[in-house]
Amino acid sequence: MKLRLVATAVTLTTLAATTAACGGGSGSSSSGDAKTLTYWASNQSPSLAEDKTNLAPVLKRFQDQTGITVKLQVIGWPDLYSKILAATTSGQGPDVLNIGNTWAPSLQATGSFLPFGSKEFAAIGGKDKFVDAALKTGGMEGKDPTSVPYLGLVYGLYYNKQMFADAGLKPPTTWEDLVAAAKKLTDPAKGVYGMAMEGGSYTEGVHFAFIFGKQHGADPFDSAGKPDFTSAGMVAGVKQYVDLMADGMVNPSSAQYKNGPEAPGDFAKGKAAMLMSQNNADNTLQADGMKSSEYGVVPIPAPSGGQDVASFVAGINLSIFKNTKNKDGALKFVKFMTSKDTQATLDKPFTALPVIKGGTVNFTDNPAEAKAFESVLQNRAEPLPLVPAEAAYETNVGNAVNALVAQAATGKAVTDADVKAALKEAEDKMAASGS
Repeated sequence: MKLRLVATAVTLTTLAATTAACGGGSGSSSSGDAKTLTYWASNQSPSLAEDKTNLAPVLKRFQDQTGITVKLQVIGWPDLYSKILAATTSGQGPDVLNIGNTWAPSLQATGSFLPFGSKEFAAIGGKDKFVDAALKTGGMEGKDPTSVPYLGLVYGLYYNKQMFADAGLKPPTTWEDLVAAAKKLTDPAKGVYGMAMEGGSYTEGVHFAFIFGKQHGADPFDSAGKPDFTSAGMVAGVKQYVDLMADGMVNPSSAQYKNGPEAPGDFAKGKAAMLMSQNNADNTLQADGMKSSEYGVVPIPAPSGGQDVASFVAGINLSIFKNTKNKDGALKFVKFMTSKDTQATLDKPFTALPVIKGGTVNFTDNPAEAKAFESVLQNRAEPLPLVPAEAAYETNVGNAVNALVAQAATGKAVTDADVKAALKEAEDKMAASGS
């Protein structure tokens, strides 16, 4: 599903927990030479064939400009991470590849990827050309990154314009406004709820635990990189998310929804007044019959007095295998793929935000929507934890949040103590696994 490409990518990061820990940094002896590059692209379109169609003219333009032929392989998200890990040990890998940006710290820990130092950044047009928030996703904090931004994604709050107008409501600017609107627009007798939710998706669970925890001033890891899931801010953030279900603003059946079409489908069909989703939801909503004129988008608001964080920095990055036989060509390719012209060409079919400063937001024809998502990426988004244990964090906290949502869906109260106990269990699992 195009709507959840990054969420699916994040799911696969769990495979990294043990591999990254024992990676020997053998790298990949690529098949490239001075006139050839091999490129593994991730699946960004409804089909692999459509990806190839979208990329073909771009790669041809690169060849015309440089004389370098790019051998393209588009790989689906269920297979991409395992193929990358296999390449780090087998020596049979590409020169350049796409990665889900939350993979960056775990992949960096394998030692198989080229660090972007000052010379490498100069070769691709400079570090300053990238949006600061996106650039932070390149790898572990305090080290030269081993990936650079390519396609940008962030969360926004979609709302049904007609439902809001009929109720005399304006788009929410605080979390309190959002809750009041969700309650007012909920009418279970008519099968209508204030908010759509993918309550069975552990990736969504950890994403909102992170976003809302940041709104309450909390970080899931301390300055030494140790898990700190049970702080008051982390508990408040998870409770903020779970209360959407517990207080009746979400259809209880959505506790079963995972990374599929159900939640956006509910929103598109008028069964929910709001949806918190990434900017690549547009095509899915419209495919479900909702016109772009029928919905608006604003940043997900924070509680009054909270930190102004509306998303984590999602998206796709580019990496180069350290042992490529064509480092110069690989750097030229990364520079080309992150140029303004190429970004403008690919952002629309891939429903992505530009990751370079001054880029044009063209995935939507709605200027207000474009402005909302662009503002979130540039000013109101934070990267997920830049630690090797990030994958284990997502798994353990995400599953804890899912269990709490399921508990709320049954009508059983979820207290602060319940939330803290669930997060403590997730923290203990991290310690037990050595993460």
